[in-house]
Amino acid sequence: MNKGIFSLLLFAFSVFSAQKPVQIAFLSDVHFQDLYGSFSDSDFKGIINPQTGKPTILRTMDSQLHSTRIFNENYFAFLKALDDIAAKGIKIVAMPGDFSDDGQAYNLHGLHKILDQYHKNYGIDFYITTGNHDPVGPFRHDAGKDDFLGEDGSPLGIYSKENLGKTKNKIITKDIAESGYLEILDELKAFGFYPKKENLYWNTPFDQDSYKNYSFEKAFQKADYSKRMYEVEKGFSVPDLSYVVEPVKGIWLIAIDGNTYIPKNLNGNPDDPDNYRGASIGYNNVLTNKKHLIEWVKKITQEAKINGKTVVAFTHYPMIDYNEGATNEIKNLLGEKKWQLERVPDEEVAKAFAEAGLQIHFAGHMHINDTGIRKIGDKMLVNVQVPSLAAYLPSYKILTIHSPEKMEVETEVLNDVPRFDELFPLYEKEFEALSKNKNNILWNKDILKTKSYHDFMLFHLKELVRLRMIPDDWPKDFIEKTKSLNGEDLLFLAQKSNPEFKQKINSKPFTQWNFEDLLFDLYKFQSADELAKKDIPKERLQQYQTLEKLFETNRSQDTFIIQLKSVFKILSLLSNGDPADHFEIDLKKHEIKRL
Repeated sequence: MNKGIFSLLLFAFSVFSAQKPVQIAFLSDVHFQDLYGSFSDSDFKGIINPQTGKPTILRTMDSQLHSTRIFNENYFAFLKALDDIAAKGIKIVAMPGDFSDDGQAYNLHGLHKILDQYHKNYGIDFYITTGNHDPVGPFRHDAGKDDFLGEDGSPLGIYSKENLGKTKNKIITKDIAESGYLEILDELKAFGFYPKKENLYWNTPFDQDSYKNYSFEKAFQKADYSKRMYEVEKGFSVPDLSYVVEPVKGIWLIAIDGNTYIPKNLNGNPDDPDNYRGASIGYNNVLTNKKHLIEWVKKITQEAKINGKTVVAFTHYPMIDYNEGATNEIKNLLGEKKWQLERVPDEEVAKAFAEAGLQIHFAGHMHINDTGIRKIGDKMLVNVQVPSLAAYLPSYKILTIHSPEKMEVETEVLNDVPRFDELFPLYEKEFEALSKNKNNILWNKDILKTKSYHDFMLFHLKELVRLRMIPDDWPKDFIEKTKSLNGEDLLFLAQKSNPEFKQKINSKPFTQWNFEDLLFDLYKFQSADELAKKDIPKERLQQYQTLEKLFETNRSQDTFIIQLKSVFKILSLLSNGDPADHFEIDLKKHEIKRL
């Protein structure tokens, strides 16, 4: 071994041996909406909550139950997660995007205040990167929402311009517009987007200075908005807020801005915020329109190796397929444009970043718990999906760096959240208003009986599956055929025309659940991975395994049986993935071990 490299490795090992393991908490998809915020140009502070007497700016329960995230209770979950992190003594928090509801000024300001408070009170340093909700587009955009809750329980519109929106009952404030990069950078520059004097290193993809030549003064000048632009298409310059930071000795955190806002019309105005597509597809667009990020990551990992630094990356979008190998099965069953399949990264994404030297990456965006691993030649990339605090299963991740080669990942689930039911009296008022119109599809009021945040979020998923997922994703004729089936019926269909079936199975316990329960459990596994098993009866899990085996060996050519076979194949794959709760990553041996 080269003597210089040996000395560096020895130095890195001695640094890690001498200090306590470094811990970083990852909080993704917080989707912060300031329930108790205010607007700079309007006296409206919300509607009065009869339980607390406080004015509250909140969205309707109906809108929450049709969305893949909640908008309101995650406010309390965010505070609970930060209290947990402070109690654990963790001093570094990374936030992989969608830190705001939609980048509105009043939400950014409220978030800033909370992050400041935890920094001052507990010494926590926050490092954030952008998601497709912050910003929604590269430049400020007039916008608003139709679904805030009004005084009488009916929807209230809040818009940044008078001619927007559908509701007659409305508030106008510039603070509800969707901020662009410039406004986000101005409001949140203290949280990673600009260097701090205490950082040992800070750099962007547009700063060619090496680590050896680093100075805070030069880095600060190069953090300016005007110096962080690139051409996404010829003639279309947009910002890129990526950065690398050394918050503690030996650790380089790469915050990758994976947002790729591609122009809709190449003959259109480059400054028109309406002339850009959204960024939700993620890294597939980075490969085509933002290639400089891959070269930059390669440069950073090479420099880190030379200087004995450990690199951890985080960004909003996954780098590895998160469907546990079930993507093609889902595609065949539901179609290419269902189940958010357009967000699944191509295999080329993992290959490009693994070859660039990246080994460990934390992502959000999908509101799921998952671990993805790709081994490419002598390289390994691990993609850790951080769940959302605003969806089932509400959790965050803790990374413990024991050494440059050994890392530990834990999933911290928020089961109990103080004040999670604080808004329930307001939802009662909403339900009453909805009930007066017989044409309204009502949400299930039993959600207001839930006793914990865990149960509230599980109920949210159940209603989301009923009100949105099944109607949007699944073939109507298939759902029609399955709605009267229970587990015993499925057992009979699996056994029918099955040459592999030899043993007698007691079918009575299978009558305890129906196909709707099965689909709900399928979405639990998609969201929570192995942690979903805590929310499914053990006996039913065993019954699913029996049915999976029976359908796998069933040779029937009947279309309906083939569809059921596919459902159980997807269930099997989603429920048997790589460790996603508490595990160790060995970067030297290229192994992951469940702890």
